[in-house]
Amino acid sequence: MSGWIYKLTRWLLGGVFIYAGSTKLLEPKTFAVLIEAYGIVPESLLIPVAIALPALEVAAGIGLLFDIKGSLSVIAGLLGLFIAMLGYGIWIGLDVDCGCFGPEDPESEAFHSLKISLWRDLIMFAGVAFLYGWRRYGAIKPIKLTLLINKLYKKRRTEDACV
Repeated sequence: MSGWIYKLTRWLLGGVFIYAGSTKLLEPKTFAVLIEAYGIVPESLLIPVAIALPALEVAAGIGLLFDIKGSLSVIAGLLGLFIAMLGYGIWIGLDVDCGCFGPEDPESEAFHSLKISLWRDLIMFAGVAFLYGWRRYGAIKPIKLTLLINKLYKKRRTEDACV
C-alpha cells in the first residue's frame, strides 16, 4: 500500500507537467507574450523559450511517470525556476496570468494572481521533496533511460521471434 503513495505522487506530478507543457506547446506565441510580461527574456529568444520550456516540461513529466532517472531533478529545477519567477512577479507587482497552464488557464480568468500559482508550485515542490525522501529511505532507484529502452527492445525482439 505504501508504495502506491510514491507512485500516485509521481503520476500526479508527471501528469500536471505533461498537461501544463502540452497546453503551452499548442500556442507558443501566446505563451511567449506571457513570458514577455516578466521582462527577463530577450525578445529574440521569446519563441524558442516558449517552445523549449514546455517541451522540457512534457519530457520531464513523461520521465516521472515511468520513474526515469533524472526526471525528478528536472521537475525540481523547473519548479525552482517557476517559484523564483512567480516570486519575482509578485515582488515587482505584476498583475498577469502566470501562464502555468497555457492560454486557457481558468485561474487567469478567475484570479489574475500570481500568489495562488506560487502556493500551488510550493505544494508541488513539497511533493518533489516527498519523492526524494521516499527514494532515499525507501531504497527506490529510478530506472535509467538506457535500461528502459533495452528492456523494451528485448521484449519486442522476443515477441517478434515468437511470431
